[in-house]
Amino acid sequence: MHLPTIKKTIKIISFSFCAVVIFSFLPKTITTQQPSYTFPYKNAGLSQQQAAEHLLSRFTYGVSKTDIDQATNMGLEKWLDLQLNTTLKDDEVATRLASYDALTLSNAEIVDKFPRVPKIKKMALDEGYVTEEKLKTIDKKELAKLYFQYRQQKGFKPEIELIRQFTNQKIIRATYSNNQLKEILTDFWFNHFNVSFTKNDCEQYIPVYERDAIRPNVVGKFENLLLATAKSPAMLLYLDNFNSTGNNEEIDALQAKREARLAKMDNSMNANGKIKKPKAKGLNENYAREVMELHTLGVDGGYTQTDVTEAARVLTGWTIYPISDYGGVGQIKKAIEKIGESNLEKRGFVHEGDFLFAMNRHDDKPKTVLGKLYNEGGYNEGVTLLKTLANHQSTANFICKKLATRFVSDVPPQSIITKMATTFIKTNGDIKQVIITMVTAPEFWTKDALREKTKSPFEYAISSLRALNANITQPMQINNWITKMGQKMYYYQAPTGYPDKAQYWINTGSLLNRMNFGLALASKRIPGVDFDLAALNQNHEPESAEDALQKYATILLPQRNLQSTLKRLTPIVNDPTIITKINEAAEKNTTTNNNTQMTNTDDNMEPITMEKVVEKIKNKRNEAVTTTFGDNSMLAQVVGVIIGSPEFQRK
Repeated sequence: MHLPTIKKTIKIISFSFCAVVIFSFLPKTITTQQPSYTFPYKNAGLSQQQAAEHLLSRFTYGVSKTDIDQATNMGLEKWLDLQLNTTLKDDEVATRLASYDALTLSNAEIVDKFPRVPKIKKMALDEGYVTEEKLKTIDKKELAKLYFQYRQQKGFKPEIELIRQFTNQKIIRATYSNNQLKEILTDFWFNHFNVSFTKNDCEQYIPVYERDAIRPNVVGKFENLLLATAKSPAMLLYLDNFNSTGNNEEIDALQAKREARLAKMDNSMNANGKIKKPKAKGLNENYAREVMELHTLGVDGGYTQTDVTEAARVLTGWTIYPISDYGGVGQIKKAIEKIGESNLEKRGFVHEGDFLFAMNRHDDKPKTVLGKLYNEGGYNEGVTLLKTLANHQSTANFICKKLATRFVSDVPPQSIITKMATTFIKTNGDIKQVIITMVTAPEFWTKDALREKTKSPFEYAISSLRALNANITQPMQINNWITKMGQKMYYYQAPTGYPDKAQYWINTGSLLNRMNFGLALASKRIPGVDFDLAALNQNHEPESAEDALQKYATILLPQRNLQSTLKRLTPIVNDPTIITKINEAAEKNTTTNNNTQMTNTDDNMEPITMEKVVEKIKNKRNEAVTTTFGDNSMLAQVVGVIIGSPEFQRK
């Protein structure tokens, strides 16, 4: 039977629905001191187990009954404290990533082993493997074959392999890591400081960006996170600050020399019959604007266009240390060779890893940003500016609202944002303390916040895998489905990152894709993913579809009032033609989603309920499918329907 596309039923925004289920894989025995804080969930009328389900649903990629029992046994506060320490052993993750050799490489090693096509072409030309004559005489196919042979001869790997390993590791970590909160926050902060594979110049540097700039700083000081991202080659290239230059005496002298050379050129022509002029350099405001609008203060943070320009001047000279001969920073490489590595510090240059502050590109004139004078010149001006932005009250408000939107609700109450922002300022942007303030606030535990959030396609896919205790041997198959559902990981082009609200993910096509994924997964039609449905129910075979629905809904939707859910899902699991009916509905509801950006296309944002989906497809005529327990197809259909239901879409 064709990959079920029951997704339509998923129109998950139905407000009465909710759910989350999955495995957390916490160690059996854990010893930590009792934290000083307590959670006020009892005041909201929640039992400890209900509170555990809510807490884990927000801070893991999925929660099972076993996870709930573990958290309640150790104490919810202890569980969170352990997660905030981010130091649980992750042997399974290490084993699964052992063959991913690119994940431990430095940027320089990645550039050498996974060269981009322009570099390969230049190297082949420089070494005579491809000649100017061949470039003019042979066709594109033959030329491509030559480049391919050259790549193989040199032992180079294609960039797509780097992207494959990097994408796979995200799926593996999210599914199997014991440090679930660390994975959640790595995703959150990467999205906040978004860079994208869509900009080819920075793609080689994105794996190290997440590994070295984001991941180690997810629960530390916000200013450290901001500085780490600002100095990463990925961000410097993505927002173009690597080539931003200002005016100083040395630059002015060089410019004068250039103009003199141009004057001597007069009518001298290059080989193409055109005067060859040097590339214009100058101030680039892209990063300065986004660091204020998206990374710190927020669009209403109180800055002006003048502040953006002045901040861009402060950050001139922040660039990339030449990583290779073909790194696109030839002028910097020549300047360093001329000055000498040992003399860089004396000249005001700063070299830290792949970051370089090039003093000869820095605007050394006074600047004023947000009323503060920057007159010292050099690298420290930029550090001072970024730290000032990181600890600004507008930043506290903006960052805390984003955190509350991710972990509390799509429209978090101002009261909890204010509490979090107060802690942010008091602790100089201590992310860990801000999270504790959020979770100890009564607003986090109100019944209005329970299962109010909608899973992104990535969260939905991973939660499904964890719910089934799946063994993944081909993570890219999961990535393909996540992309199909509207979230092409690491490819969101805009620096804003993916929106974090249900409205963004909810449209008919995407929800049909989700239901199709649930049914495809449950029926083991996704290659490289295996699990044992019977084991989830202690190897007890259900007596009927209704019995299977009752038992597996309890397993996959713990701590849930299932009465309305069972009533809603029963007509679907009892319909032997439902899979092909939904499949036909999906084929007729093509979406304009190109795996980059989605918008809601449903009139008036009206929630789609299970009843509406059934009503839309019930009159379709389709061939009946086999639904006997003998080949387990009925059980797979029941589990697929549960995973694809609106209830499972909530967290």
